[in-house]
Amino acid sequence: MEDLKGLILSGGTGTRLRPLTHTSAKQLVPVANKPVLFYGLEAMASAGIRDVGIIVAPETGGEIRDAAGDGSQFGLRIEYIEQDAPKGLAHAVLTAEPYLGSSPFVMYLGDNLLRDGITALVETFRSDNPDALILLTPVPDPESYGVAELNGDGRVARLVEKPKDPKTNLALVGVYMFTSAIFDAARSIEPSWRNELEITDAIQTLVERGLRVDPHIVHGWWKDTGQVQDMLEANRLILDDLEERIEGELIDSRVEGRVVIEEGAVLERSTVRGPAIVGRGSRITDAYIGPYTAIGHDVTIEKAELEHSIVLSGSSIADLEYRIEASLIGKNVRIGRGPVLPKAYRFVVGDNADVRIL
Repeated sequence: MEDLKGLILSGGTGTRLRPLTHTSAKQLVPVANKPVLFYGLEAMASAGIRDVGIIVAPETGGEIRDAAGDGSQFGLRIEYIEQDAPKGLAHAVLTAEPYLGSSPFVMYLGDNLLRDGITALVETFRSDNPDALILLTPVPDPESYGVAELNGDGRVARLVEKPKDPKTNLALVGVYMFTSAIFDAARSIEPSWRNELEITDAIQTLVERGLRVDPHIVHGWWKDTGQVQDMLEANRLILDDLEERIEGELIDSRVEGRVVIEEGAVLERSTVRGPAIVGRGSRITDAYIGPYTAIGHDVTIEKAELEHSIVLSGSSIADLEYRIEASLIGKNVRIGRGPVLPKAYRFVVGDNADVRIL
């Protein structure tokens, strides 16, 4: 088999993560202080893939280029491929055809996270030589996903997008492996009701043409980080595997459990209870940071409590009466108490924000 290439999809508008994604690509929102996209790039490198194309949108391509660079920080060679509009995953594959050529390739959705990576998948694809290999995982609500039905040989017999009456509980995970046969299949399909070229339709075409589509069932966790609750859950899952590392300064402070305090961070009269991470240059004063919290770089927290939350770089939180929990706070945000009197709420809130006063 020819050397495998990688294709990571990092276009899309991130509408479900607004207002954060009005100003930032959704694939660069950090989980455990690392952009989601970087987990996919690291998974590619760990699987022995060296050449990776990243599909980008015109609006956010520059930001993704700045973050991932030429790929050398991951041991990769990255090329950027602009998709003029989000016209579906199969359209993205066709957009990348000049880059991919005749090479087999792994396609990875840039906002997905797989705990166990893709190394086993790549090894299976190389050894078994199917025309396509798709990742499946058992889910409790298959009607919300693309679902695979298998035949007696354990191969894929049929794919159904969001079936009302699913025949199996095996949902497609956002990682696929293809030979160049996928290009003709993608060219042969019509746009769906969403006016997109669906990858499930292209794979179904492979099946109907008698080509071999194999399943690879994963049992480790998988997350599509498209919504705030998914980001927080992914943050929790990754922090669960955290290894303790204290490089910052603790002044009259204590840490409990698996905690990372990065270099240049200062804790003063504060408690951090892990698993949690505090990014470099952050200052935590007279505060409590509870489990499953990721504090980004250069964040200031004073006289406040946080738990099960993500705070992005450059933000400050101070003088809060109640604990912040299950929250995703963007970059350079200021949260604090106003004058004691008169008591009033004052907001500057972006589009599609969700504000709750409890």
